[in-house]
Order: sequence, then structure tokens, then C-alpha cells
Amino acid sequence: MFSEIYKGKKVLVTGHTGFKGTWLTSWLLKLEASVIGVSREIPTQPSMFEELNLEDKITHYIEDVVNLKALKEIVFKEKPDFVFHLAAQPIVSLSYSDPIDTINSNVIGTTNILESLRKSNHNCTVVMITSDKAYDNVEQIWGYKENDHMGGKDIYSGSKGAAELIIKSYYNSFFQKPSSNVRLAIGRAGNVIGGGDWAKDRIVVDCMLAWSKGAGVEIRSPKATRPWQHVLEPLSGYLKLGLELYNDKKLNGEGFNFGPRAEQNRTVQQLLEDLSECWSTEVNETFRITDNIPFHEAGLLKLNCDKALAYLKWQATLEYHETIKFTSEWYYNFYKKDIDILDFTLQQIQKYEELYISNSSKL
Repeated sequence: MFSEIYKGKKVLVTGHTGFKGTWLTSWLLKLEASVIGVSREIPTQPSMFEELNLEDKITHYIEDVVNLKALKEIVFKEKPDFVFHLAAQPIVSLSYSDPIDTINSNVIGTTNILESLRKSNHNCTVVMITSDKAYDNVEQIWGYKENDHMGGKDIYSGSKGAAELIIKSYYNSFFQKPSSNVRLAIGRAGNVIGGGDWAKDRIVVDCMLAWSKGAGVEIRSPKATRPWQHVLEPLSGYLKLGLELYNDKKLNGEGFNFGPRAEQNRTVQQLLEDLSECWSTEVNETFRITDNIPFHEAGLLKLNCDKALAYLKWQATLEYHETIKFTSEWYYNFYKKDIDILDFTLQQIQKYEELYISNSSKL
């Protein structure tokens, strides 16, 4: 699927203990990469990273990317062949309660990764992960393209837009030069769902925690529509971008959107009804609607992914029902069945790879 490009390579993943970082680390281990992880903490309890016992399988650093000195030492020591920068403060609600931490993590942390790579300047292929929230969201009905304006009306979105400006300035100042050994590109994706997420203020997480205890859950904005995307979708895009960037210097400095199929759009209520099917015998009342909305939530935000299809031959793989099946089965097996959850996680990655290859043959 990735031409064995990661096999035997040293791959640095920042934010490796988080939801997306844990899935990416697991996938890279399956691809036989030597993974180096940098995170400031185990962000949730439970923790997918701990449940999969990944600390024993990688080079594991507990360090904050805001600490430039420590980050430089890690980069200089490890000299990774690839970097996937995911470390961030990802929760919108927390950006309201602690805007400084959000800005430090998402802007200064990004700067420190780039500065460490600039100082090291060993041969390295770098994929910087930001967010669809980096775009100046005017709630247009067509998808945002990579050349649309960056911005942000709230702290979280503003921090992502600012990170984009930092990446662009570092690229133009340092990494665009023929003498640079660093190739850099940007990956942008929206909210994702999937097994193993226990982050705060996420509707799927709230439901799985409640349903595992036989309880219902309150939901807000049941009619809100979102393009629901499984976590493996953007991760496959990031890995494909790393492969193509490694092989083609013309992609240096480019940004790419990774979003779901158009038919993935469903209301919150429809999503929960579908997710709850395998829990129906466990819970009497799966959810109830509340009008308590504690902070602003963006409305329509859709990505145009034509560039990824044209340059990377990438498009989303999973259909809506497969996204639901992957997500609900992971949590149900975790809470209700005595199985090896790492093995089941790798089985899901294997199934995704098979579907991806099958779909790619049709492009």
C-alpha cells in the first residue's frame, strides 16, 4: 500500500499517545517502521496507547513540544527519516478555558518542530498536520480548497491558522532552498471518529462511555450535519503524502486536504442511532436531547479533496456503514469481550488496507 517506504525507517510521531497518534503508531509498527514518539503526557484515561501497550514497542519520550531545547536534543539524537507532527491541543472547549495552552501547543509547538529540523537539517521528510479549522470558515456550501484563506473566529481555529502561517514562513525562508535536506508538506483533515478515542467533549466518546455502563447520554444539536470520517482515512492520506513527498521533491511546501466521501454526511441523531445498534440490548435509553450548548460550534465546514486525488491518487475508502461498523465494533469488543485489543486494532488496519487497495485499483 505504501511501497514498503516506511519499512526499517526511523519515523518520529509527535502526539503519539493521543487518539490519532496511537492509530498512526500502530499502523507504522505494522509497516515495520522504527517509531519514535514524543508527547507531553498520556492525555486520557482510559488510554488507547496504554491499552495497546505501545510504550514497549517504540522509543518513547514524554516531553512537551513547547520545550525547544528538549525537542532539539531528541531530533539531533534520533535523526528521523520521517516526521509526522500531530502534537496539539485538539479540544475546542478547552481552547476557551485555557487559550494560552492552546496557542503554546499549536503555534509554539509547531514552530519548535520546524526549528529543530532546521538546525539538524539531516535528510528528512516531514508531514505537518493541522486541521480543517485552519480555513477561514465562511460556511460556504462548496468545499474549501488548499488555496483558500486561512483564519479563525475562535481560539482553536486561530491557533491552527497561525500554525499554517508559521509553516509557510519556515518553508519559504529555509526549506524551499535547494540546499535544504528537509522536505515538508501539510495535511489537513476534519474531526474523526473511531475506536480508542476517550477525549473530552466528543459525542461518540460520550456515548460509548455511557452505553458501556448501560446509561443514556445527553446530546446537543441533534440535527447538525457532519461529514463523519474514520480515523484511518486521514492517516492513510498522511502516510501516502509522506511516501509521495519522499519520492517527489516537487511536492515540497504543498498542502493537501483529506476528507470523507460526500455521502458520509449524516445528522448527529442519525449517527447515534446507527452506532447504537450493537448496544441496543445493553441500554434502554441510548440518548436524550438537551438545549445546553456551552460554547460556539462551527456550522458547515467541508473540504475539497480533488488535489489529493490528482497528485497522490488518494481518496477516502470507507463507506458510511463501514465507518459505523469499524467504530462501534472496536468499542463493543473493548468493553464487552475478552479479546486482545491490539490484535483487533491491527485487524481493522488490515481490513482497511484491503479496502483501500481494492478501491485504488479502480482509479
